[in-house]
Amino acid sequence: MKISKAKIAVIDDDKEMRALLDDYLTGDGYEVICFSSANDALQSFSSDGIHASNKTEGNIDLIISDIKMPQMSGLELTEKLKLLRPEIPVILITAFGSIETAVEAMNKGAFHYIVKPFKLTEMLVNVERAIEYRQLQRDNTALRQELKSNWSLGSMIGKSAAIKSVFDLVNRVSQVTSNVLVTGESGTGKEMVAQAIHAGGPRANKPFVAINCTAIPENLLESELFGHAKGSFTGASQRKRGLFEEANGGTIFLDEIGDMDVSLQAKLLRVIQEKKVRAVGENIARDIDVRIISATHKDLKSAMKEGLFRDDLFYRLSVIPIVIPPLRQRVDDIPLLAEHFLRKHAAANNINVKGFTKRVISKLMSMRWDGNVRELENVVERAVVLCTSNLVDEVDLPSVEEQSADKFFSTSTIDFPSINQLEERYIRLILEKTGGRKDKASQILGINRRTLYRKEQEYGLSSADESEENQLETTDES
Repeated sequence: MKISKAKIAVIDDDKEMRALLDDYLTGDGYEVICFSSANDALQSFSSDGIHASNKTEGNIDLIISDIKMPQMSGLELTEKLKLLRPEIPVILITAFGSIETAVEAMNKGAFHYIVKPFKLTEMLVNVERAIEYRQLQRDNTALRQELKSNWSLGSMIGKSAAIKSVFDLVNRVSQVTSNVLVTGESGTGKEMVAQAIHAGGPRANKPFVAINCTAIPENLLESELFGHAKGSFTGASQRKRGLFEEANGGTIFLDEIGDMDVSLQAKLLRVIQEKKVRAVGENIARDIDVRIISATHKDLKSAMKEGLFRDDLFYRLSVIPIVIPPLRQRVDDIPLLAEHFLRKHAAANNINVKGFTKRVISKLMSMRWDGNVRELENVVERAVVLCTSNLVDEVDLPSVEEQSADKFFSTSTIDFPSINQLEERYIRLILEKTGGRKDKASQILGINRRTLYRKEQEYGLSSADESEENQLETTDES
């Protein structure tokens, strides 16, 4: 894809070669500047990219240079340009005998080399590739500049109207002490919102303590939250401070509050009302000053109707509700987030990946992202690790089949089903994908057809007629 009005500098001591490239590239819509020596070219470029004698000749997009020139060779020029103008790609023209020199120049930063004699169409192909590369550099630089601007709050990044409204609400509630309930799908960044609220308020220098209510067994969660006395139960060899005490003066973040047992909800409500905490096995109530931020991906109002969540606790926790939009509702944020994750994981893995091709950005913006920001980071990290060049391209992204599997497991685990339920969903999915072909489905599932038939009957996935046919086939196999 040719970029309109791209500016190319041609450097060659051969007058006929300069004229040839000038005429051909100008005829193809490029703006060409010619120099007879490398010294003249270097003196003409200032560090800000403006040509010293004519501002219309600034912002060079590509340099084409011969290698063998008097005073300064193309190799020396390339080395100096990497210091002066590292963002400009360089294409070197070389005779057959100096290919090794050209390869050396590429190792030092040249974009490509072309061997004399060459076809003009060959030169044009390489010019277009280099100009596209230069434009991608500009696009990625622009993304980095956006990241440095006002498109972030704490660890959250975005410029869409949906996320900016969240930023605005976070900034306002940071200054008060009211309890906050953050809701949103898994992977949207609920804990990041909690951290931003804490960091932006007067409690920023006090503890921020986070706990996932799902990760701790119910019989231990009370002890984790409120602490326990020595000898209060088997294994309690000493007194343990609870997380409410650890967070005293600061903020406690109760993630997945919707999974908390109803009996423990009553004890939490009492702590909120009395601002006192009583450890398991103790009669002493200790004063606490803790701001509570809770989060859930569940619909707590539906849980209240089903008797799974206390109404009074909900209204205590949800003084200020914040709803985080899913990534599919903030598509404009995807390029910024992808660039952030690319830089993060390229640095962490010491990989020299500079950015994304336009095709990749378009593809990322078209995907559904059921796993939200967490899924996007996972995909970008994988692409960075597998990338074989300095730009992530479509080949580095998961295939459609892999992405479908990711989405399947993402959606399948939202309600934390049992192993049998998950197995049933997976078998159903494979049967749908294979059009009901038992041999193909059993091959993908890694089980024999007899086992597949039994699973179909067990989960009610086959009709009465199919079950009879399956039974006959099973008998025949025996």
